[in-house]
Amino acid sequence: MKKFFTLSITIFALTLLACGGHSNTTIQWRGTDRTGIYHETGLMTSWAESGPELLWYFEGLGYGHSSPAVANGQIFVTGMTEDGRGYIFVFDTRGRLLRQREYGAEWTRNFDGTRGTITPHDGKLYLISGYGVIYCFDQRNLNLIWSKNLLQELNAPNIVWGIAESPLIVGDKVIATPGGSVHNVVALNRHNGELIWSTPGMGNQSSYTTPLFIDTQEVPLIVQLTGHHVLGIHAETGQMLWSHHNTNRHQMHGNTPVYSNGMVLITSGYGRGSTMLRLTNGGRGIEEVWFNPLLDNQQGGMVKVGDYIFGSGHAHRYWFCANWYTGEIMWQERGLAPGVTIANHDMLYIYTDTGYMILARATPSAFDIVSRFRIPFGENQHWAHPIIYDGVLYIRHKNVLMAFNIRK
Repeated sequence: MKKFFTLSITIFALTLLACGGHSNTTIQWRGTDRTGIYHETGLMTSWAESGPELLWYFEGLGYGHSSPAVANGQIFVTGMTEDGRGYIFVFDTRGRLLRQREYGAEWTRNFDGTRGTITPHDGKLYLISGYGVIYCFDQRNLNLIWSKNLLQELNAPNIVWGIAESPLIVGDKVIATPGGSVHNVVALNRHNGELIWSTPGMGNQSSYTTPLFIDTQEVPLIVQLTGHHVLGIHAETGQMLWSHHNTNRHQMHGNTPVYSNGMVLITSGYGRGSTMLRLTNGGRGIEEVWFNPLLDNQQGGMVKVGDYIFGSGHAHRYWFCANWYTGEIMWQERGLAPGVTIANHDMLYIYTDTGYMILARATPSAFDIVSRFRIPFGENQHWAHPIIYDGVLYIRHKNVLMAFNIRK
């Protein structure tokens, strides 16, 4: 049953009008640039004991772990019905459901539901299902423009928990990772889905990772993780420029790499940890700077604020702060379940596996929690990454999308 609930809608609407709605902002996986860092102003630095004001919630998304995305002032999210069909839902910022459409079969084998987050770009929506089908829809009316079954057409196997990748747009190309021995990472024409280039990489299976694009080196670079390796791929030609061995016991790497100032942070759980790579020769090569097995974030992401990184461990179940350049742990704190981390300026927004939303200061001196509240709706796993858009914190918990006012 679908439920929609609105609180203080008149005040919220006036706030939107006053702020202009940030209608030109596009939010994809992990924010505007896949870093988990947001750039909002005028946000609260503490919350009431009961949490920030709940503006609205929608109950009826179905099963899913994908995050919301934003483009042209509208919110896009996917969900799956009980009979295994995937749907796109489109909302305005007041929480009104504008349209929805079925797109095909979704993942029902384990931890049921949608995986990868929608990537909005230039009036189109791109998404990959758990079964490896990539879709391109018209953002205005959700008409299908093209689709391609990556696994079937490119002879690649699926993985244990289903494909969990958000498409990467680079110019006129959309990047995806089938994980086949021949077509390992591919670039498709984003307008029609035709294959532009393909690289065999190291022949590893796909690994639940959403790739990163780096455009500040001499060569345009795509960094992607597969089962046993990190790959550096020339974005224009598909040539693999370098690889670095990086594996764990499940070949699962759920975190997009973090890039800053010529250095790339790679992190995963299941006995792995974090590796810092420095790009050399204009992005054509790499060297390992440091490795720390204690920084073993599984799928909640890490953020860089100043010269420090923040996140939570997997086997080592503590929250931590480490020096970006050396990997030295500045502090570690137990007692709080691991989870997702995003940031806005010098504040961390932490969504724990046990369903608490935490506001903390991003400081290397201590784990400085300011406020917390329990997520009121939804069920099962708390895995979807929250987003911040126009002073509102959007949280997806399985069947429910919630909007909390965090503006001062």
